[in-house]
Amino acid sequence: MAKHVTVQYLSDYNFAQLATTDYHAFVSDEPADTGGDGLGPSPYELLLASLGSCTAMTLIMYARRKGWELAEVSVHLTHDRVHAVDSQAPESDGARVEQITREISLRGNLSDEQQQRLLEIATRCPVHKTLASAPKVIDSIISGP
Repeated sequence: MAKHVTVQYLSDYNFAQLATTDYHAFVSDEPADTGGDGLGPSPYELLLASLGSCTAMTLIMYARRKGWELAEVSVHLTHDRVHAVDSQAPESDGARVEQITREISLRGNLSDEQQQRLLEIATRCPVHKTLASAPKVIDSIISGP
């Protein structure tokens, strides 16, 4: 089923946006040092939070199905643009490539084999799969009130 999010500019601020989903609303903004008002996470912070949340949820679901003793998952992420020669993407042809580093911390009574399997499962979270597939973005202008 298609997911739908609406993002609307909050005109009393420099860049702040109100994002709404079916059941939630939150504010996204740029930090004050880049001209925003710092009212919420930046777009890249939201992207990283989406990947981290999806990763943790996927690992928790998998471990529960297997009956593994996974007590806690923390996912630490960074986004950067690195020189192509410094990245792990040798197929890149540009001077810089986008790179997300994801470090996963697991707490629980897990064997080395279980931890390795969870690392493999992390690449199967839906947000990771979407990002890795280079999704096509279709843009259009709609007129509205």
